[in-house]
Amino acid sequence: MQEQLRRQFAELFGQGEEPRHFFAPGRVNLIGEHTDYNGGHVFPCALSLGTYALVRKRKDTKIKLFSTNFDTEGMIETSTTNLRFTPEHQWANYPLGVVKIFQDYKLEIKQGFDVLFCGNIPNGAGLSSSASIELVTAVLLNHLYDLQLEMMEMVKMCQRAENEFIGVSCGIMDQFAIGFGKKDHALLLDCETLRYTYSPIALEQVTLVIANSNKRRGLADSKYNERRFECRSALEQLQAVIHIHSLGDVSPQEFEKYKHLIQNETNRRRAEHAVYENQRTIEAVEKLQAGDLHGFGHLMNESHRSLRDLYEVTGAELDALVQAAWAQEGVLGSRMTGAGFGGCTVSLVESDKVESFIQDVGKVYRQASGLEAAFYRVEIGDGARELLQD
Repeated sequence: MQEQLRRQFAELFGQGEEPRHFFAPGRVNLIGEHTDYNGGHVFPCALSLGTYALVRKRKDTKIKLFSTNFDTEGMIETSTTNLRFTPEHQWANYPLGVVKIFQDYKLEIKQGFDVLFCGNIPNGAGLSSSASIELVTAVLLNHLYDLQLEMMEMVKMCQRAENEFIGVSCGIMDQFAIGFGKKDHALLLDCETLRYTYSPIALEQVTLVIANSNKRRGLADSKYNERRFECRSALEQLQAVIHIHSLGDVSPQEFEKYKHLIQNETNRRRAEHAVYENQRTIEAVEKLQAGDLHGFGHLMNESHRSLRDLYEVTGAELDALVQAAWAQEGVLGSRMTGAGFGGCTVSLVESDKVESFIQDVGKVYRQASGLEAAFYRVEIGDGARELLQD
C-alpha cells in the first residue's frame, strides 16, 4: 500500500523530497458507551484499520490536502495564515482544525505542507474515522515541525479541535484510544482523571467481529450534544445534595438513593445509564482479567439494552444487528459501539462459528432492514505513529 500511495502522492503534488508516512488507527469501544463525557470509565482498543498520511513540507504557507476517500471533492487548498472552519472543506476541517489548535498553543507552523490521506475505516460507521485523521495529523505535525510534544498533549489538542473547531462536544475517549493504543491490549481509562491501565486481550478461540450496519449516523452529532445536555442537567440536580464532580463519581447505590432529585424523567434515565454503564465497565474488565469471557459477554449485552432502553441511541438497525447476533450459536456477547443512531456493533464470537455468524446475521439483518451489513474480523493494533518506509 505504501508504494501505491507514494506514486499517487507524486502524481498529485509532483516530484521532490520523499514524503514521510504516518498512521493512526480507528478504535472500537468494547464496553463503556457515553460514559466518557460523564467522567466515567471506558474500555476501548485501537484497531489495525486506520488512516494513512503521506506528507511533505512546503516552502510557502500553502496547505494542500487530498483524501482518497473523498476523491470526488478534489484538492482542498488553504494557508497556515487563514485557518477557519469552512463548510465547503467538509472532511478537511478535521485535520485543519488540529493545525489551528496547534497554532493557538503558539506552536510554530509557518510553512505549509502537502498531505495525502487514505483511510480504510468505514466513514460514518462509529469507529472514529474523525479522531483517526485528527491524530494522524497531530503526529505528522509533531514530527514534521519538530515540536517535541508528548502524546497526552496531542490527544487533548485533538479533542479541542473537535470540540471548538468542528463543534462536536465529544469526550476524550476516541482520541485517547487512538493515541495510546497498544497491540493486543485494550485500555481501561478513567475519563475524569485520565488515569489508565492496559489489559491484555487474550481471546484465543474467540474472535472480535465488527458489523457495520451501513446506516449512516445522520442524527449522531445533534443527539450526542442533546444527551450531554440531559446528563449535565441531571448532574446539577444531584450536586445540590451530594458532593460529586461527575456522574462517574456516583455508585449505583447512591444513584438509587438520590435519583428522585432528578425531576425530569428523561434526564433520570440518561443518568441511570451513565451510572450503571460505568459500573458495568469496571466489572467487565475484572471478568476479562479473570478469563471469564462469558461473563464479559453478558455485560456487553446488558450495555446494549441500557443504551437501547435508557439512553435511546441505538435505533432500529443496530437493534436488528444485535438481536440477530444474540440468536446465533457461539456468540458470547454483542452490543452497539460508538455514538449510535447507526454505525457498528461489536461481537465476541467463537472462532469456529465466525463464518456462520457472518452469513446468518447478515441474512437476518438484510430481511429486517433492507440494508447489507459489512463484517470485519479485527485485530488490536498500536496507536498513532510514524511508519518506516518500505
